Amino acid sequence: FIGETEPMRVLVTGGSGLVGKAIEHVVKQEGGCLEGEQWTFLSSKEANLVDLQQTRAVFEKYRPTHVIHLAAKVGGLYLHMKENLHFLRDNLRINDNVLQTSHERGVTKVVSCLSSCIFPDKTTYPIDESMIHNGPPHDSNFGYSHAKRMIDIQNRGYFAQHGRRYTAVIPTNVYGPYDNFNFENGHVLSALMHKTYAAKKEGTPLQVWGSGTPRRQFIYSLDVARLFLWVLREYDEIDPIILSVGEEEELPIKDAVEMIADALDFKGQIVFDTSKSDGQMKKTASNAKLRRYLPDFTFTPLSEGIKKTCDWFVNNYDIART
Repeated sequence: FIGETEPMRVLVTGGSGLVGKAIEHVVKQEGGCLEGEQWTFLSSKEANLVDLQQTRAVFEKYRPTHVIHLAAKVGGLYLHMKENLHFLRDNLRINDNVLQTSHERGVTKVVSCLSSCIFPDKTTYPIDESMIHNGPPHDSNFGYSHAKRMIDIQNRGYFAQHGRRYTAVIPTNVYGPYDNFNFENGHVLSALMHKTYAAKKEGTPLQVWGSGTPRRQFIYSLDVARLFLWVLREYDEIDPIILSVGEEEELPIKDAVEMIADALDFKGQIVFDTSKSDGQMKKTASNAKLRRYLPDFTFTPLSEGIKKTCDWFVNNYDIART
């Protein structure tokens, strides 16, 4: 049993993204790396995981005992709507290449990252881990969502047929340093941070798309990273686990906008453009399973996480993805 006899060699795919950078921070700055362990953070520049040969080559090079699989083909809402087939095929390939190569090379454990957009569109709330496959996902990005759901199916297959302990986590809306701050296809908080920063600089009102009433659960990237390490080391189930703040922390986008304005000291007018669609009004997820395992885990308060992310964005504007 590889993991017991020698230190872990962990390969993190998608290592240059939001969650990858947060895990790197926890491993390198917060003592998340135990003695003798090797951590490799892979970016798409080093290997295109859509390609099986390149995937095999990178596993041959780093010989991981454990894999954290974050890599995915993603885009903004409108690109997903236009190219659902493209996102389906690329992500099916990436996931199959990573999981099958891990299996062939005897990797002890793989922890993959699913997305809360995979939840059924028509559902009851709160959503928990047992409900992922109970009906189709939202139609806007059905390709990406179904490809992500297949990771869970494949994990069950590797366990049933080969006894492999490959599992997955489902974070709710992640935000933090190294996010994509692009107006069009960034995540909601990071796009709003960039918009607020620009409005302040130009002395114009802040235009927020939609009414500001949809409610979301936001989780700071470093909290996700700390939980990822726990899952990698301690969580033994094949079934996925939702990584989220509690249901009572779900709040309207409007409240988050005010926290962002505060953090960036934006004093101008805030205008909600209700001609733009609101999307889903809520996607409440239950963190009861996580709480059963970790009753005492403390989440970074949203206002504090927003302040830290805004500060990072302002200080790293030249390298931020905008």
